[in-house]
Amino acid sequence: MGGAISVQGVWRLPTAADTVRLGAALAGSCLPGDRPRLLFLSGELGAGKTTLAAAVLDAMGVTEAVRSPSYALVETYSLEQGIAVHVDCYRLNDPRELEQLGLRDYFAPRALWLVEWPERAGAELPQPDLWLRLQVLDSGRAAEIESNGAAGASWLQRLQQLLPCQSRN
Repeated sequence: MGGAISVQGVWRLPTAADTVRLGAALAGSCLPGDRPRLLFLSGELGAGKTTLAAAVLDAMGVTEAVRSPSYALVETYSLEQGIAVHVDCYRLNDPRELEQLGLRDYFAPRALWLVEWPERAGAELPQPDLWLRLQVLDSGRAAEIESNGAAGASWLQRLQQLLPCQSRN
């Protein structure tokens, strides 16, 4: 992943509660800006992408049930400081299908994008601030997070202050 600044961290997530804690810390460390904040979520089926996204949204004050966007492809939620856009690219047959989803309408300041399966979108999505890769382990899960650019590096540094990672590059 390209970008001027790249920082990495790895968090061990032995339980679902640890995944929720990471989601809450991601929410608490995400500051609104003059452009959307983008968080990409990768990992195999069942790795916990939607659980993590729901934890982020819950910590940001979403009170309604967070739905997996697997079939609708896009779900939106009102936030105190803007809007959250939860996108699932798993069912895309071609990255150009993203154009039909109207995502450009949500590319605005104070928006937070949570994008599952971003690799299926090819180059059709903007570069993320953070790219989180979930991996299933024998003893739970692990999340590796990589920042992209100055906004992403700043977000990741705030995250590491709220919830220190187990290893860092």
